[in-house]
Amino acid sequence: MATEKIDNLDKKILGILSKNARIPFKDVAAECNVSRAAIHQRVQHLIENGIITGSGFDVNPKSLGYHTCTYVGITLERGNMYKSVCERLLLIPEIVECHFTTGPYTMLVKLFARDNEQLMDLLNNQLQSIPGVVATETLISLEQSIKREIPVNTEDFE
Repeated sequence: MATEKIDNLDKKILGILSKNARIPFKDVAAECNVSRAAIHQRVQHLIENGIITGSGFDVNPKSLGYHTCTYVGITLERGNMYKSVCERLLLIPEIVECHFTTGPYTMLVKLFARDNEQLMDLLNNQLQSIPGVVATETLISLEQSIKREIPVNTEDFE
């Protein structure tokens, strides 16, 4: 969906949902002064066109025993190995994000470990054993201070 096809109602819906994705459509409809069916149709359209890309719940990793959030910079032998390395990374369930990056690393991954012992196993026995991985640098997150969606401003779509 091209941004010029997003009208003011879509912008208003996106603004509401980005603050609370679990808000009932009837409440969104009331705030937008349209029917619940109109909201449902608009949201479905936004999903189909890739404007809204998720609507799941965020599970707190600590509640599942994963106490260590870690970012790992990975240097590859060759940049064109990215896809094959990424396929191997998909097999490691503790990895929750993977990015192909510019800068000092070829890839940056975010993972969760139960403790330092598991983190060491993930690094030494899993990540560093993937063909093409020549180096890793580990950054442990001590605290997540900000987590939010990108703000939806009307001027972004004009």
